[in-house]
Amino acid sequence: MSTAPEGYDPHAFAPFAVTVDLAVFTVREGRLHVLLVERGEDPYQGHWALPGGFVLPRESAEEAARRELAEETGLTQDTVCAFHLEQLRTYSDPDRDPRMRVVSVAYAALVPDLPEPRGGGDAARARWWDAGGTGPLAFDHDRILADAHDRIGAKLEYTCLATAFCPAEFTLGELQQVYETVWGVELDRPNFRRKVLTTSGFVQTVEGPPRRTGGRGKPAALHRAGPATALHPPLLRPEGRPEGRTP
Repeated sequence: MSTAPEGYDPHAFAPFAVTVDLAVFTVREGRLHVLLVERGEDPYQGHWALPGGFVLPRESAEEAARRELAEETGLTQDTVCAFHLEQLRTYSDPDRDPRMRVVSVAYAALVPDLPEPRGGGDAARARWWDAGGTGPLAFDHDRILADAHDRIGAKLEYTCLATAFCPAEFTLGELQQVYETVWGVELDRPNFRRKVLTTSGFVQTVEGPPRRTGGRGKPAALHRAGPATALHPPLLRPEGRPEGRTP
């Protein structure tokens, strides 16, 4: 255990707290959704906000993020621990929280569709919201949500994270829907399939019978996420389109 150097007085500095906030996205019914909680306590009681809370003295920011997500949504620890959390940025404006000086470490998470969450901890309710129609959020969470949305749109171009929105086994049509939903564009199906299948390690074909989809076409082959983490070459969104915004 480390000790403070001689002459160091921690009381000479103004106290402040560290919190975590999470922008958790999924695709539901062809739309990008974000997980929000209704605050059950002041400040902003009754307002919707991103899940999150204070970092405890003996835990890391990521540990706090997973704990708060489980507490405020009712999701199990096993479910939350399986999420891919990506640290977004730190938000430190002096007046972002009316209680005291609070610095927040924000995370973005991409998950396949999950059951309806329930409120817990200091959250009265939790639910999935259409990411394009959340309305004003508590604190500076509108800014965090917008930043997370933009980050996801960019990450899909250069990484394989789109598969995190999909179930363990998925069709290429389902993967394409992820890109179209996050980017807010319509992609050419043959061109998209060619890019995905010719990108080494992006997806792997699942052995076995194909799965029938909702359309009239023949059953579609199933795939799973491949071993690659980066896309070479990148799968760039069409030029001249809104970046990271749903229509």
